[in-house]
Amino acid sequence: MMRKRDVGGLVTRVYLVRHGQTEWNKNRIFRGRIDIPLNEKGHREAEAIAKALKDRNIDAIYTSPLRRSIETARPAAEFFDLEIVCVPGLIDISYGDWEGLPFNEVKKRYKNQYTKWEKRPDLVRFPQGETLNEVRGRSFCAMKDIVKENPGKSVLIIPHRVINKVLLCAILGIGNSHFWEIKQDTGCINLIEYSSDAFVLSLMNDTCHLKAIADGTFQPDF
Repeated sequence: MMRKRDVGGLVTRVYLVRHGQTEWNKNRIFRGRIDIPLNEKGHREAEAIAKALKDRNIDAIYTSPLRRSIETARPAAEFFDLEIVCVPGLIDISYGDWEGLPFNEVKKRYKNQYTKWEKRPDLVRFPQGETLNEVRGRSFCAMKDIVKENPGKSVLIIPHRVINKVLLCAILGIGNSHFWEIKQDTGCINLIEYSSDAFVLSLMNDTCHLKAIADGTFQPDF
């Protein structure tokens, strides 16, 4: 019988969450650093996240500096009576010139680069923007700082789709070429355990807490 890996020492539990839905997620518009608020469904997702975590004894909450992350954290922050700490390293990827453009327009205007983004995301630098390697470097440093500041505690971290995906790739020890093989729905919960300088992924893209507010529409990876 296989046994769970023994990481020893104090275990820090990280609940890594993607922020709730915005109108730009729904309408497939590239967001990046543009500060878009949650829509009505996104606020319901935020409430559902707080309810799902109410028995988890969250000790600290960290978010991206953008509104959609902060607004997602507020119900949990109110429930646990915690301050929301904004971490610059968790801010969304800079899509550069793609930001604010609809999906179909990007596919037409940047046809070759978009094709590369679909096939080899790890090799793309967005025009006037970032690469996945740059995002991974800054966000993984931010996560490691957070867990080292919270030994043996439970923390809630709420960044963005791209941030979550590259963090999960880093934790699993795989390259950013696997970006499209990991899905992060809006409002999803991942559980990561950290101990003795090792990360263990225990749960990924859990959306069970969102079933009551599901509207039956397909949510693309966007």
